[in-house]
Amino acid sequence: MRIKVLTVSALILIMGAAFGARASAYDFSGYVAVEGRYFPPAPLDPAQKRNSGSLAVQPEYYHEWENGSSFTFVPFARLDSADSERTHFDIRELNYLWVADSWELRAGIGKVFWGTTEFVHLVDIINQTDAVESVDGEEKLGQPMIQLSILRDWGALELFVLPYFRERTFPGREGRLRFAAVVDTDNARYESADEEHHPDFAARYSHTIGDWDFGIYNFNGTGREPTLVMGLDSAGRPVLIPFYEQINQSGLDLQLVAGGWLWKLEAIYRTGQGEDFFASVGGFEYTFVNIAATGMDLGVLVEGAYDDRGGKATTFFENDAMFGLRLAVNDAASTELLAGFSQDLENSSRSLSLETSRRFGDNWLLSIESRALVDLPEDDLFYSLRDAGFIQLELAYYF
Repeated sequence: MRIKVLTVSALILIMGAAFGARASAYDFSGYVAVEGRYFPPAPLDPAQKRNSGSLAVQPEYYHEWENGSSFTFVPFARLDSADSERTHFDIRELNYLWVADSWELRAGIGKVFWGTTEFVHLVDIINQTDAVESVDGEEKLGQPMIQLSILRDWGALELFVLPYFRERTFPGREGRLRFAAVVDTDNARYESADEEHHPDFAARYSHTIGDWDFGIYNFNGTGREPTLVMGLDSAGRPVLIPFYEQINQSGLDLQLVAGGWLWKLEAIYRTGQGEDFFASVGGFEYTFVNIAATGMDLGVLVEGAYDDRGGKATTFFENDAMFGLRLAVNDAASTELLAGFSQDLENSSRSLSLETSRRFGDNWLLSIESRALVDLPEDDLFYSLRDAGFIQLELAYYF
């Protein structure tokens, strides 16, 4: 018996032919990056390694047909020297997009982002957070989905069927950016008997009216943020066990452009995870263009976050004011800098962040990131991260 193996190229041609599409263009790109993390404070747990180095690769294949339909494949892999949980592989995207005059249908593994604010992304719920990749929650795992987008003059309606749930990643025992007790991802629990196979559903309506952009949505299914429950692992050590509830969440994102002003708002209401709660984040960004005739632009950001769970909130930003500066040098090297500061309005805890990047030539990008939590009180949920200030350097080659 002869077994025929389909290559990605052959599969793409078959998919295109099946829907009457003629191939018009394709592109292969991506990056390879080396990264180093330096933690000035020594770890609180002797099992943790102080510093780390890693290698990451993310290629991307994109194929588009003449009718606008497309195929996208984006795998990702990282090899980390310190944390075995951070050594991982994921398919960020693997999907086919059918395009018609007034609708689009995407099927496969995809990434969807919702939100407007800078420091906290409350409404972004479709994809699971890849928490071993970054501490700001912006890196996401690929999500199996069927997405129907209906595009009309009255706005865009998006309908989602999410047939499989992705569990959140967490640092392992040797990793630095973790709680005092390790999160035991091997023994996750679910409210639903279907566990990760429970289908989730979401619908979102978005529209632009003049200078206003807004979106409203409802999500029903397995919550992306688990409740962490104390337990014991197989060796009898205290661990945190993720428990994924069935939730219903409605959300709103709003943005207004008014000259140099950019006003932003995100708000959610969630039921099913403990007591029902409301949370919001909003503020503005004002950009000074060509400051002092240097050609550089400086943006000033001010945002406030509120969570009516108060001290029971599972986020660092439950009643905080955030401030930031965004500098765009506008040079040939695309040099950028973002500095952030947050202050809890009910206690002494603060956070500091700095991100900057600069291109070298056509293919190289150097990025530097630094974060620290300062003056955390002992009853703070994140008190065990008081030693987790770090400086991260990444050098990436883009092709």
